[in-house]
Amino acid sequence: MSDFFAEKLITTVAFISFTFILLIFIFVFRETIPIFSGAEQTTSNIAEDEVQETYGEEPAVSDEQGAGSLERRALSGERGEITNSKPETSPAGGGQATRETPEDSYQSFESEGNANFENLTSTKWQPISDEPKFGLLPLIIGSFKVTFIAILFATPIAILAALFTSAFAPKWAQEIMKPTIEILAGFPSVVIGFFALIVMATVFQDIFGFEYRLNAFLGGVALSLAVIPIIYTITEDALSRVPKSLTEASLALGATKWQTALFVILPAATPGVFAAILLGIGRAFGETMIVLMATGNAAMFSGSFFEPVRTMSATIGAEMAEVVFGETHYNVLFFIGAVLFIFTFSLNAIAEIFIRQRLMKKYGGL
Repeated sequence: MSDFFAEKLITTVAFISFTFILLIFIFVFRETIPIFSGAEQTTSNIAEDEVQETYGEEPAVSDEQGAGSLERRALSGERGEITNSKPETSPAGGGQATRETPEDSYQSFESEGNANFENLTSTKWQPISDEPKFGLLPLIIGSFKVTFIAILFATPIAILAALFTSAFAPKWAQEIMKPTIEILAGFPSVVIGFFALIVMATVFQDIFGFEYRLNAFLGGVALSLAVIPIIYTITEDALSRVPKSLTEASLALGATKWQTALFVILPAATPGVFAAILLGIGRAFGETMIVLMATGNAAMFSGSFFEPVRTMSATIGAEMAEVVFGETHYNVLFFIGAVLFIFTFSLNAIAEIFIRQRLMKKYGGL
């Protein structure tokens, strides 16, 4: 009877967890749909009670508050300027006053910020301006540049460290090194970002003479510190699962220990190593806090690795809390989240399929 209840409890918890995850994905994609609907964005989806939310103040919205809202939005923009931010409050010569409500202000932004294909594929990310631009190319290029630098540094270090742990390190050293590096995988990313912002940025600029203290190169190197434990752990597991018979046969034929490690053990574990690299790419591509603190956060469309960049994940983290619910900018941020999800899900799926179909098939279900 107890086994029956335990089985049902585990099944129920798993079902609830899966359902919540699925609902999160549905919510993200649902908020993205208005971009592709083709209909002009209006303020009809801004509920009246949400417009009047004042956090304890009087619900009535005055003209000054409406103008202040526009000015705050202008200050939060990167390069945009608002030239018509103060509404008229009364006609000349008296008479009945005409007020510009916050709905009118929002509508003026919405009508100018349609996220069509041309706007999304432009090279400028200026969501707060007279003519909002939602060009995703600088964000995509920034994400790929930081990820490339991170994988370029993390992959050889992690693989060689895993190879040393698996093939050369004594037993007592293996028992210390592997758990220690695996614990680093749970190290708070904000601490790594803070270290990169305060220490690494100054050191790198003094050594290499960078024009910009915070840039894609610095962000990539800092990000590699978070990626190394992931690649190391999976690679070490793959290396340790290589049958000992291969190692013994290589040594029996006269190969040295390092020749056996490089030309026998490592090639045999290639599927697992490849999967580790893919998971590392997914980790780097979706990281937020480190790139938010170390890359300069400037959406520049440039091929240089030594200029500030802004990644897609950092854009969501920096702007989602400031965006107005239901407007085009809000939907575009969810669209960026959907792109991130599709990319990381595809990488994880490829890694899983690769392990199942290649590694497990090759080594008989290891």
